[in-house]
Amino acid sequence: MRNINEHTITAAVLERMADCENPRLKEIMSALVRHMHDFAREVKLTEAEWAAGIEFLTATGQKCDGKRQEFILLSDTLGLSMLTVAMNHAKSAQATEATVFGPFHVQGAPRLPLGGDISGGAAGEPLFVRAVVRGRDGEPVADAEVDVWEADAEGFYDVQRTGLDRPQGRAVFRTDGEGRLWFRGVMPVAYPIPTDGPVGVMLRATKRHPWRPAHVHFMIQAPGYETLITHVFRDGDRYLDSDAVFGVRSSLIGDFASHPAGAGPDGSVLSTPFHTLNFDFVLEPAAVAG
Repeated sequence: MRNINEHTITAAVLERMADCENPRLKEIMSALVRHMHDFAREVKLTEAEWAAGIEFLTATGQKCDGKRQEFILLSDTLGLSMLTVAMNHAKSAQATEATVFGPFHVQGAPRLPLGGDISGGAAGEPLFVRAVVRGRDGEPVADAEVDVWEADAEGFYDVQRTGLDRPQGRAVFRTDGEGRLWFRGVMPVAYPIPTDGPVGVMLRATKRHPWRPAHVHFMIQAPGYETLITHVFRDGDRYLDSDAVFGVRSSLIGDFASHPAGAGPDGSVLSTPFHTLNFDFVLEPAAVAG
């Protein structure tokens, strides 16, 4: 096709994909082209503006490395991550809601015995977590793999720090025969997502704050159940209603109870105030392949 103009170019691009043998890829790419072209027409996108957009996306990719995923941050702050979670993880009324994965999970976290300390020396007031993992019908889920990660008292994850000789604020546990889990960490605090890259530029330009309410991340996997990726948020946090990545769900707000210095739940004697969290997780049965 020659002499393509603004009115015919969309059809021309779609025609070029007519022989795509993967029907799902063809569906996604065709919809992407249509929506992008409609977007450009709707806002009357200029060449200079599109060049700026390309520069922004290029800088986003250049900011990514083994410890930083700027594209996840971009997806999170645009609400796209939470939209895909909501569409793909509709839960029954009993099951724990899912939320965003976030950019700070890493593979290979240390595997600790129940009761272990995930802090790895990270700063923060002690937090003792007790949880039970159950199925939708109330059955305990034994030997579930529970991946936990959190920021320190300054709001930084270990991958944001340099010079650490061991992981901090992360570990993997296995539930016991009754589906129980317990460990020690640090009290979570609200923190800003990284703003030293293109996402920060976008937030400042649109007059948005970068703050996330205090939370602890959990990823729970067990045979026969859907993998659950979620947070438990700290009740009373000022950013619960304006989370920068739109991840808060009322059902995921936990009671982080505070206690004076003294005997901790694990029998240790603590010279500083400490905190406790009790939270039950309910897994959805895995979908049966049809």
